[in-house]
Amino acid sequence: MCGIVGFIDYNKNSSETLLHEIRDTITYRGPDSTGDAFFANDNYHLGLAHRRLSILDLSSLGSQPMSYESLTIIHNGEVYNFSEIKEELIKLGYDFVSHTDTEVILKAFHAWGVECVEKFRGMFAFAIYDEGKEKLFIFRDRAGIKPLYYHKTDELFLFGSELKTFYKHPKFQKIINKKALPYYFRFGYIPAPLTIFEDTYKLKPGHYLTIDVADNSYTEKEYWSVEREFLGEKSKDSEEVIVEELEKILLESFQLRMVSDVPVGVFLSGGVDSSLVTTLLQKNSKTPLKTFTIGFEEKGYNEATFAKEIAKFLGTEHTEYYCTKQDMLDVVKDLPFMYDEPFGDSSAIPTLLVSKLAKEKVSVVLSGDGGDEAFAGYSKYFVLAKISNLQNSKVKKIVLKTLTSLISEELVEKINNLLPASKKQKNIRDKYKKFKNAIQSDNFAQMFINASSYVDNETLDKVLIDNSIDFDLSSFNIFKKVDHLSPLDQMTLCDYKTFMVDDVLTKVDRASMSVSIEAREPLLDHKIIEFSAKLPSYLKYKNGVGKYLLKEVLYKYIPKELIERPKSGFQIPLYEWLKSDLREVLDFYLDNEKLAESGIYNVDEIVKLKDDYYEGKSVNISLLWFVLMYEMWREKWL
Repeated sequence: MCGIVGFIDYNKNSSETLLHEIRDTITYRGPDSTGDAFFANDNYHLGLAHRRLSILDLSSLGSQPMSYESLTIIHNGEVYNFSEIKEELIKLGYDFVSHTDTEVILKAFHAWGVECVEKFRGMFAFAIYDEGKEKLFIFRDRAGIKPLYYHKTDELFLFGSELKTFYKHPKFQKIINKKALPYYFRFGYIPAPLTIFEDTYKLKPGHYLTIDVADNSYTEKEYWSVEREFLGEKSKDSEEVIVEELEKILLESFQLRMVSDVPVGVFLSGGVDSSLVTTLLQKNSKTPLKTFTIGFEEKGYNEATFAKEIAKFLGTEHTEYYCTKQDMLDVVKDLPFMYDEPFGDSSAIPTLLVSKLAKEKVSVVLSGDGGDEAFAGYSKYFVLAKISNLQNSKVKKIVLKTLTSLISEELVEKINNLLPASKKQKNIRDKYKKFKNAIQSDNFAQMFINASSYVDNETLDKVLIDNSIDFDLSSFNIFKKVDHLSPLDQMTLCDYKTFMVDDVLTKVDRASMSVSIEAREPLLDHKIIEFSAKLPSYLKYKNGVGKYLLKEVLYKYIPKELIERPKSGFQIPLYEWLKSDLREVLDFYLDNEKLAESGIYNVDEIVKLKDDYYEGKSVNISLLWFVLMYEMWREKWL
């Protein structure tokens, strides 16, 4: 919806003019209007600023910052149930001048304090300054859909929707956080609360900060916990009752996210999740939904045909676009700016393109993210759940280790290519590499982490000077708290707190906001997540079917044959592109001198990796891409 920024400067060197400059680094997040509030006294300067993308109440009454008595708010996101909360507040005697959720948040905070957040259903990051009490409160939504970064030193506190807002402040020092680098080069993203810079953090989902501005102290508290939901009592309802209840809660969540004063569309990939969102909304709509998808000319990567078939079956107003080589080159050049800390998920490319496509017709779009984590959709879950039993059988484990060491990625790919189309696996090289890494693990937590890694420890040892990872610094340590849960619950919970937040949702937020379009995540309504967490594992993965319950709902309205095919994700022809159209870019950034400038690599290993790739040898293509993205980011921002 918008972009927010703010600072507290105890040296009183930060001016209102500087606040404007910081705010306008993210104009694309809110091109419709701007606003700011500046507070100066003998002890500090405090600034709050906002860039608005108008979605609800397009009039000036919706402008921010918005004030009420001693409170001032800036807000990014949407609280979808604001109308019912507004009715509660009216009964308490509150009056309203706008039709925005922001005014509801502000007056809800006035009425109930920090507990107001428990009433909100939506995606949000907002800050409220209480001038009378000299306290600043900063909240992030339960799932982490909306981003919030902060930087803290003794003299300066910064916060904002994106890291690049900090770069404008002359006192912000870009000191690389070396503890974050191994995470990035292993997983392709940096998990919360870490960021690429020292003294700089991501506010964790379901948390809020309270800053006592007068004495320069702050506390971080959790107001919602997904693991607490998983640790609760499991549902004993019948499958029939659960499916019926699930459909009701899905439809309610989806329809809440259609609330808008501007046109709304749906990203339709042709997979289960986006098809489910589209299906339930279209069957309850009198007019055709607008749906959008991106295709590729390269054989084996194009899923636009599947999306088109589903759109035709449902009768949506469908728009598709095929990515050209020039599109790809242009987007790659934009990635370091849009993702202002190193980010290695190559599916950011089609996500940016489909966002541009949708912006031509709508200002709000619904996405299908979260279904895999909430309802067990990733194939690694099922494979790992089966092989986890090997921990108790040393003989079987040794045999499997030996077999996987003898079978190469090339052989697996050749076998995969011989299979019928319905049985072929997408991105089989990466999947098999992760499987091999998992087999080498000593315990279940390590097995899952290895299976979720694109780069193994042995490779990191070779290519990075410092490769140590402290998993206690991030949500990957969740296994210590929930080791008595089923393996499936442990895995989905970990992905929900790591990969989903800091990879998937980061990708979608930056891609959509880069073209001033609001992306909503209907499957991540906390009511759905709480419902899912209470379901027994055997109903999430049943009879060899992942996302079993979601499919049971979907197949009431769509023939199975339109959906049933191997899961691929939003894959792009990266292996082919880096050897052809992107070769010049790869050679430029993976040059010996440039790599040496970074001071983090064993340069010879990176160069060898690139040379082996050009010679057609089996290499870790993800690692090449991660290095390229890091070097492009470094050139842009350091």
